[in-house]
Amino acid sequence: MSYRVNEIFYSLQGEGYFTGTPAVFLRFSGCNLKCGFCDTRHEEYVVMNPTDIIDRIKGYPTRHIVITGGEPSLQLDQFLVDLLHDEGYFIQIETNGTHILPEGIDWVTCSPKSGMNGEADLRIRHVDELKVVYEGQDVESIANSIPAMHYFLQPCSSDRYPGGSNTSETVEYILKNPHWRLSLQTHKLINIQ
Repeated sequence: MSYRVNEIFYSLQGEGYFTGTPAVFLRFSGCNLKCGFCDTRHEEYVVMNPTDIIDRIKGYPTRHIVITGGEPSLQLDQFLVDLLHDEGYFIQIETNGTHILPEGIDWVTCSPKSGMNGEADLRIRHVDELKVVYEGQDVESIANSIPAMHYFLQPCSSDRYPGGSNTSETVEYILKNPHWRLSLQTHKLINIQ
């Protein structure tokens, strides 16, 4: 059993509900979507077995692990989830929601994508946090399609917008629709990974 791992690193969670929380990031390689605004270089990888992964993450002082990608559900399986729990980790996944997830993940962050090249139909039916990259799309239909405990809108970082993002439009939308909360990519604002 092996996994294509793009990187493992220790930092602060920069987005969503756990912003500011120290976490180990396990980034898998590969994605089933091709989003124009994607700023993650996840194509490269090294092959690691479960023992290699556990040995690497044990070197960090936190028990919060964020499994991300690309799209981590393309590789994450029940074996690795159970192994991480056996080692005492709180597992958060950041997923686009297009694949069924293994059982027992502690926190599901879903960032659905629509109108992109590739499969974008939601396959998961409940998430802890819905985090939508806002590009002016109908976010209410997205929110109504999947129940969540927390709803975040995140400005889109792109050269298409003056200043590099549509933060003011996102804030304006949230002020008119206060069931949403703002999620900023604080790791970029404070220049950390």
